[in-house]
Amino acid sequence: MTAVTTAPAPGRRLPAVAGTGLGMLRLLRLELRHNAMAWLLPVAIGLFWLITYRRDMGMPPMWNLRAAGLQSGTVVDFAIPVTGAAAWMGSRETRRRVADQVTITARARWARLLVPWAATTIWAMVAYLGCVAVVYGVTAHQAIWGGPLWWPAGVAAASLPAFSALGFVIGTFLPSRFTAPLAAIAAFFIIALSTELIHGGQSPWQVSPIVTGPWDLGPQASAATFYPFLPDLSIAQLMLLAGFTLALLGVLALPPGAGSRTARTAAAGLTGAGLLAAGTAAGLAGTGTMDAHGMINIPALHDAANDRPLQFTPACSDTAIPVCLNPAYASYLTVTANALAPLLSQIAGLPGAPTRIVQVGVTVQEDAREGIIVRSDSPRRGTPQPVVYLVLPDQFGGPAMTLEQTADQVVAAYDTRLVARITGDGPAASPAQNAVAAALLLAAGQGKLTTDQPPSAQGGLDTGQSPGVAPGTPEYAAAERFAALPKATRRTWLLQHLAALRAGKITLAQLP
Repeated sequence: MTAVTTAPAPGRRLPAVAGTGLGMLRLLRLELRHNAMAWLLPVAIGLFWLITYRRDMGMPPMWNLRAAGLQSGTVVDFAIPVTGAAAWMGSRETRRRVADQVTITARARWARLLVPWAATTIWAMVAYLGCVAVVYGVTAHQAIWGGPLWWPAGVAAASLPAFSALGFVIGTFLPSRFTAPLAAIAAFFIIALSTELIHGGQSPWQVSPIVTGPWDLGPQASAATFYPFLPDLSIAQLMLLAGFTLALLGVLALPPGAGSRTARTAAAGLTGAGLLAAGTAAGLAGTGTMDAHGMINIPALHDAANDRPLQFTPACSDTAIPVCLNPAYASYLTVTANALAPLLSQIAGLPGAPTRIVQVGVTVQEDAREGIIVRSDSPRRGTPQPVVYLVLPDQFGGPAMTLEQTADQVVAAYDTRLVARITGDGPAASPAQNAVAAALLLAAGQGKLTTDQPPSAQGGLDTGQSPGVAPGTPEYAAAERFAALPKATRRTWLLQHLAALRAGKITLAQLP
């Protein structure tokens, strides 16, 4: 008999890495289909519409205002549902009593836990990017000058994986049916209380992701309009959020059984690196100071090129004296120019009248006793300039105003100043000077003259002197008489007698 020897068939090697990768993708697809965040998307989008979108659309179409509103608003809108959904997914294995079954699988527990976290983050990010597209798309259609500011949008985007990781860690280590709502509430209080600790420009708590600039200053229309946007604070916030996310994800692999010894060691290093990055970011934020243009300057992250003013072509009106605004404020131009036009037509071409009215920025200063001081950035007064420098009320912060309210404040602040350039001002002004100044204001449609002025001290509009004329006085009677003259007659008389009027050589009786 002949012995027959059968050789074993050669083994077939399976691509382990590729198989693992495809398996993870299939698992991610499954998690995306059954993730709690998918059901909470209407809640997040509804919060975005109620809290952020309507507020942003109520602001002027300026990129700096809407980008800042987008960052602070969407962090609050998404953090609460994202944290709650992630906590629910993190506690799923324990709630369903399948922890023992999945523990014996070949896949490491750490890798298995990262998949539902990633699915939760992906759903939140898709909804957030859609919200950003809507706000920036509408703003791009409405804004006349400038472009999108991506740093604030990036900070809000980085907050999603961070809060998702926070909720997932809480749900994993404290599994319960009550964990998800409690985690969502905790996320809200973390965001809200982080700003309560901010006092002054140098505060490490300004690294909170809902902060877009000096917290005590509030929204500033001038910020990132006359000077470039400073990304210093945004960079520190991105460092904090990235470090916070890495540290929390590393914590998932620290318990025994979560992975191999090598994986746990790597996770411990990841957690330490994340905490170091987050601590460094908070330390850098503590070194920041409010710069003269209302933004946070962090020396270690600052680029000196951002200190140079932006170059732009102003938008000007076709009034008798052109009113020129920063193109970002072009929506204010028509109503502001129309409000000033009656007086501008009265004084155009007279000695002392400006050739243009030009908008300037503001200078911001922090004072230990008086808080935040906002002043006009116009050149110091001295030799009369052919240009009057204008600051719109919205540049000083405070409650939002309509365009009409803004124009009314500009008229109240600058009409008297423009008239004072023609007739002369100051406590030594003669009765005739005051009467002519009052007459010009009457002719321009300001029928009520008082000595009250809009707020002009630190942080107010730069106003001129009041004509100091009250109804029932001889000056007021002369003003009414002079204002009743035809415009051409008034103008001819002023051209002939203005020098003598300014010198105090004209009496009330000599006024026509």
